[in-house]
Amino acid sequence: MINKLRLRSSLIDYMEGAIFIAPWFIGFLAFMAFPIGFSFFMSFRKVQIVATGMTSYDVGLDNYKYILLEDGSQLYNELIPFLQQTLFMIPIIVIFALLIAIILNQKFAGRSLFRAIFFLPVILSTGEVVKEFLTQGEGDLGFMSRYNVSDLISANLSSAWATPLIWILNSFVLILWYSGVQILIFLGGRQTISNSAYEAARIDGAGPWTTFWKITLPAMMPFIFLNMIYTVVDLFTFPTNPIVAKVRDSEYGQFSALIWIYFVIISVFLAIIFFLFHRTMKSHKQAV
Repeated sequence: MINKLRLRSSLIDYMEGAIFIAPWFIGFLAFMAFPIGFSFFMSFRKVQIVATGMTSYDVGLDNYKYILLEDGSQLYNELIPFLQQTLFMIPIIVIFALLIAIILNQKFAGRSLFRAIFFLPVILSTGEVVKEFLTQGEGDLGFMSRYNVSDLISANLSSAWATPLIWILNSFVLILWYSGVQILIFLGGRQTISNSAYEAARIDGAGPWTTFWKITLPAMMPFIFLNMIYTVVDLFTFPTNPIVAKVRDSEYGQFSALIWIYFVIISVFLAIIFFLFHRTMKSHKQAV
């Protein structure tokens, strides 16, 4: 009898999950499955525009060989600096979002207004708006030019790392605009921590710094990795992304191959994050 009740409860849970995911699954099959499969198919073909329309023929792995080998220098010269920028931007955005979320979780006058202010750029700033700001040189930090920080960085770091770091500092304000969703996720995660845990810590004499490292940070770890995943996906569609611009300028078969190469690169980033999350959570459970 007990086993039947457990089986029925598990079946109900699976059905509820299936109902919630059904709209996304139906939408994926209706609007995304065919374009994704078609782009993979076309990545192995050469497309030509003729008088009667569009024709294509099989070229095997030639498109991938052209991008990775024959046109490789141009691709890597654009891709590697962008990946270096991404390595700097991910921790900056995640740490900033975490600190702002902790502040906005406090009780103070105008808290709802400040929450709205930090989330407004997500709604108002499209890719073209951000690109125009970058073109006009907006979003930089004033002390960069005042104290010749760029020259100091260039003198102490190699050009491979100095260039992306200077670009990030020159666009620092705009980069923080992309923290709205992360702040919202951290706010939700912070509110899942019971206040009784903080009350018990205060009774034991723990200060704010201790409670942050012993209670807040471990409890927020799943949300930190969730935001890292979101930030990686968001940055790989950043308006200044050179690969996105290159896709638009490529021949259809070649840019289909480029898309799948780019997909593999993003998957590697995500796999590293999942690996770090697994190791961190495993270490935390062993410590507990």
